[in-house]
Amino acid sequence: MATVVLGIDPGLRVTGYALLSCNESSVELVEAGTLKTSDGDNLENKLKTLYDGLEDVISEFQPDAVSVERLYSHYRHPQTAVVMGHARGIIYLCAANHKLPLNSYASTRIKKALTGNGRASKLQMQRAVKSYFKMKDLPKSPDIADAIAAALCHIEAAK
Repeated sequence: MATVVLGIDPGLRVTGYALLSCNESSVELVEAGTLKTSDGDNLENKLKTLYDGLEDVISEFQPDAVSVERLYSHYRHPQTAVVMGHARGIIYLCAANHKLPLNSYASTRIKKALTGNGRASKLQMQRAVKSYFKMKDLPKSPDIADAIAAALCHIEAAK
């Protein structure tokens, strides 16, 4: 029986998501996209937009698990961690509402699972996803590639 993993690249402006179906011998990309908020929206409306979008994705695809990038903060950009924390809180809430196990991985581990390099660039991640799934074109967004990588990381960790 196949397991469906929802990978999420969290962001308050753009959140990437990807659903991968895996069994013992293969991994298939089921769906991938982005959830976007409006630049002019206040924080509470951005969070509601993200919540509603994730609820729709989870309800439609019924994943078995969620994989998300772990929060990372650099001392030069502390505001980034605060913003990411809001988005991650929504992701955790959605997972809890659906009783889904949620696994959090460091960005270096996610990148290494896909490319073999924990410091891979956004373009390297997109190229690796294209190659892994034998796509004609690069994923439309680096956020999508990162979400795919988060799901793949969880699949690899579960083996």
